[in-house]
Order: sequence, then structure tokens, then C-alpha cells
Amino acid sequence: MQIHNKYTTAGVLNLLTRSAVRTYASAIAVIATAAMLIFTIYFTRPDVEWITFLAGVVVAAILAMVGRTSYAESLVARCSAQLTIVQDSLASETQQRKELDEAHATAKARLHFSDEALPVMVAYVDADGRCRYHNHAFRKWLGLPPEKIDGRHMRDVLGRKVYSEMEATVDQLRAGQPAHYERTQKMPDGAIYRLLVQHVSQFGSDGKFAGFYLILTDITVPGDVRSRAADSAPVAKQAQAERGIIGADARTDAASEQGMFVNSLAEQVTGWKDAASRIIASIEKDEFILFFQLVRPLTANPGQPDHYEIFIRLLEEEENLMAPGAFFPLAEENGLMPHLDRWVVTHVLEWLSSRKAGDTGGEDAIFFVKLAEATIRDPNFPDFVENQLQKFGVPGSAVCFEITESELTSQRSDTLEFVRLIKQAGCHSALSGFGRDRVSVDILKQLPVNFLKIDGGIIFNILRDPVALAKVIAINRIAKAIGIRTIAELVESDETITKLREINIDFAQGFGVSRLRPLAELG
Repeated sequence: MQIHNKYTTAGVLNLLTRSAVRTYASAIAVIATAAMLIFTIYFTRPDVEWITFLAGVVVAAILAMVGRTSYAESLVARCSAQLTIVQDSLASETQQRKELDEAHATAKARLHFSDEALPVMVAYVDADGRCRYHNHAFRKWLGLPPEKIDGRHMRDVLGRKVYSEMEATVDQLRAGQPAHYERTQKMPDGAIYRLLVQHVSQFGSDGKFAGFYLILTDITVPGDVRSRAADSAPVAKQAQAERGIIGADARTDAASEQGMFVNSLAEQVTGWKDAASRIIASIEKDEFILFFQLVRPLTANPGQPDHYEIFIRLLEEEENLMAPGAFFPLAEENGLMPHLDRWVVTHVLEWLSSRKAGDTGGEDAIFFVKLAEATIRDPNFPDFVENQLQKFGVPGSAVCFEITESELTSQRSDTLEFVRLIKQAGCHSALSGFGRDRVSVDILKQLPVNFLKIDGGIIFNILRDPVALAKVIAINRIAKAIGIRTIAELVESDETITKLREINIDFAQGFGVSRLRPLAELG
């Protein structure tokens, strides 16, 4: 940092030098004048008036010299103080520069692995959908130079089809919940690869959604990599014949690489060396905080109560020690989501048992709890819920368990059985993210859910995209015909709420309706 010359060490020294020269010159002039006056008095007639006048001149000159000397001393003292301040400032800046250089060197060493050597593809996308960071593996996979990615909108980088899939997860990301799914990717040479896609939210210091990390892992087994040329080659046929053995090894390697990446990311983002032990300790010590977001009814029925969706945050997130939602992929990787979901259910029911009737919109208010895929596959979870309901004396109708459309697609039988058992316990169920994938209406008829949450990626575009609006209208009609109430996700404006009322959507949820607030503030 440059400092103006007046406040630099050299500037202060120049100022002191000039002041000293002026002081010495003034002193010499006063002495010379006094000498001349004394000489004049000595060689002139001894006239009292004349001697008095000359004596007064001498005294005035001496006083002027004393004043000038005093001013010079004060100036020197002031400049010395300024010099001390400048020296201290320069020493502080030097120390800060040294610390910054050391931090930069440490960060550069830590980032080298993810930038250059990590086989997993990583990119950072800001809230506007533009790419602000990408590693070597990401560039290599796309076959694009950095200037074709830096600052570009991800729609242009990935293509409209891939971007539409990514955009559909925005509502989850804004809520701090990571999203993950699998997709296939066809390359220009005809080869088809299988990718595991993960999104991890990033929030600014003000708590607003800043963007997300896009993590792509190639989980293709060698026998599944196909191209027109390879399909006709003997080597490819032999690989397909050996698919069972090769596929198992490849899946193990892919899982190992993914685990290594998640653990590496965990240590960098959270500072945890053992994520599993840290999460288990947090569960046992109740180091999580419950939040809620309003699910507002849009119909004109004044007696219809508000509903609420429950969110969970780690205490370290609320203290700005780590990004919101950063522990979710770590819990998933270590198989701890069923334990975490149990913690949420227990504490929500405990809170419900202690609240006063009417504090949360009446006894008919419903609290939505989103469950992980591993929890839905857990055969003991419905019994756990029923036991907790009895323990706290809370009716099952106060809770609605939320599952995603992707879970219905990939784990249909488990999901159907889970919804059936939860319904026996008196609880509601909801299917979220609907419209993102193609789900048969017949399957929807078999799934006795109470609520259908329309995917936020579609809701976000209904004011400017007639196709999105038509899709929402069609989904709402199908749901009403089956007897399912609809909830619009990712509602961000009053204009969207007005349009949703026009097409008879039952509920709306999003930051345009309500921000996240601690559950303790609800009553």
C-alpha cells in the first residue's frame, strides 16, 4: 500500500531537516542583529532615549528567537510522533503482508489437489448461474479452454438440456439442502458415460444464497462405456462378457474415489478429520437447530391453517463457522442420515407436545419433514415414528413426511411400502420435486400421498415461459382428479403468488412467502 509523501519516513525526515535549517538561520540572524546593535550602542553618544530604544530592539529580537526556537521544538516533537506512527504502521503492514503470503501459500498448496490432480470434476456456479471456478478435470471433460467457461452462463457451458436438470434443484439449494442424482452423458464420439451429479449450496456472510458447487463423478463401469466403434469391436464384446467382474471392481473404485473426495472436501470445508464421529457427537449432544418455513394456503378459505416445513442446521453453521448444509453430504456418505432424521422427528414431536394450542395456526397445522433415501429404505423407521408419537402424545396428522420424486423413480417398491406404513400411523405424506422427471400417472395413483409439491424449477419460470405454466396447470388438474393437494415450491414474488391463485394451486412455499426462522420463535 502506498502512503502519501507527507506521512512517509523520508517525508518526515525532510520536514525535520528544513525546520532545523530555518531555525539555525533565524538564530544566526538574531545574533548578528544583536551584535550590530551592541556595537552601535557602544560607539554612539550615551543618550538615554537612544540606548533605551536600541535595548528594546535587542530584547524583541531575543524574544523572537526564543519563540522561533520553541516553535521549532514543538514541530520536531510533532514530526517525531508522526514518524513513530509511520514506523508502527509500516511494521504492522509488513507483518500483515507476511501473514497473507503465508496464508496464500498454504491455500495454494491445499487447492492444488482439487485444481490439478483431483479426478472428480468440480465447478462453482454463482446465484446468477455463471461459472466462477472450475478445476482441470471439469475443463478436460468438457473439452473447453478456460476462456470458454470463466464467467459464462452454465446454460452455454453445459447445454440447455443438462442445465435444465441442474436448474430444477435450485429450490433445494436455496434452502441449504444438497441435491444429488445420476444421469447419462453422450460424448461427441458416441461414447455414453454415467455421472453422479452433486450440488452443495454456498451462502454469503449475510446469509443469502450465493451459489453452489457442482460436483461430477464418473461412475461408469468399463463395460458400460459404449460407442458405435466399440460396440462392433471384439475387445468391447469381451469386456461386456466380463461385465459382472469388471463392473463390481469399477463400482468399488468409483465409490472409493467418491469417498476420498467427500472426506477431502469435508476437511477443507468443515475442518473435520473424522466426519462420522463428529456428526454422531453432534446428534448425541443436540448440537443441531430446527428452523421452519411457512407453507401458505392460497385458497380463500379463512379456516384453512398454515403449514410449515422443517429444516435442520448445525450449530457451527449458525456461528458462521461453516457453510449451511455442508454436513449433509458427509452424513449421507457415512450412512448417518437415518440417525439424523430420527433426531429431527424426536425433537419436532417434543416441541409439538409442549406448545400451546393455537400458537401455530391451530391444531390442524401440519409440519413437513423431508426424509433421506436411506431413511425411507429403513424398515424400522415407521415403527420408530409410531413409538415417538405415542411417547409425546402427538397425533400423526400433525406430521407430513416428504419424499422426492427421484426416490419414487429409483426405489418404487420401498417408497410405496413406506407411505403405506406411515399412513397406518396416521401421518401425512408428500411427494416433492414433482415434474422434474417423468412419473407415470398410474404410479401416482398407487401412491396415496396427501400433498404434491410441484418442482421449483418449473414454478420459477411460469411468469415468462408458457410451457412451464401449461405444465403446472396440467399437474394441478391431475392431482385434483386424484384427490391430492398441490404445493408450489420456490415461490419468490407476489406476481407468482397471484398467478398460482389464478390456476387454483392450494399452497405456496418459498422465500417470496417466508424466510427460514428458528422453530423456537413459532411458539
